[in-house]
Amino acid sequence: MNKNLLLLLFAFLLFSSGYSQEKKQKKSKEQPQTKEVDSLAQNMAGEGVTFEEVSKKKEINPLAPSKAAFYSAILPGLGQIYNKRYWKAPIVWGAIGTGIYVYSYNNTEYRRARNAYKRRLAGFVDDEFYDLNGDGSGPDVSSEALQEAQENTQRDRDLALVITIALYALNIIDANVDAHLKQYNVSDDLAVDFNPYLDINPFTNQPNYGMAMVIKF
Repeated sequence: MNKNLLLLLFAFLLFSSGYSQEKKQKKSKEQPQTKEVDSLAQNMAGEGVTFEEVSKKKEINPLAPSKAAFYSAILPGLGQIYNKRYWKAPIVWGAIGTGIYVYSYNNTEYRRARNAYKRRLAGFVDDEFYDLNGDGSGPDVSSEALQEAQENTQRDRDLALVITIALYALNIIDANVDAHLKQYNVSDDLAVDFNPYLDINPFTNQPNYGMAMVIKF
């Protein structure tokens, strides 16, 4: 596996890690529409919810995830810009650009080795690998080496194509999921508390001690 393929694998891991860091679990809540803010604030006033808290709710755009995915499908990275995740766009461009470069490089090397090998089989001795030193001492690269180089570059080229397609698909999925998560609301009142408790066993009349974990939303 050559250095270019390792570079492509590194780009794939970099893009995947950036995607994994951004994909966080959030609690889904129904968002009120803009027209319902005033009435909702009045109904919730008795429950201790202020108008400022209600007014912070954002109107849901159900087409946003589809738009983000469509933009990323048309031009990788554009969906991330639509979601205002500007730092992701260079990662997308770098990862997919690296994949295209590695594919192009290996495809060129494959064609060079293939053409030279075909001329060797036809009995010609004028291919670019036959006399690299220019001293007329015979084939500097054997036919077997050309065949092996042809197989290796073809394998690396095909692998680069698969990884590039995976990066392109991951770019679309990332834009779609990110647009979905942006419309979810997470309360700032999330809390986890541990409370000790004491219970009496009704059969043995012995106390049972324990610890309870309470999660508040």
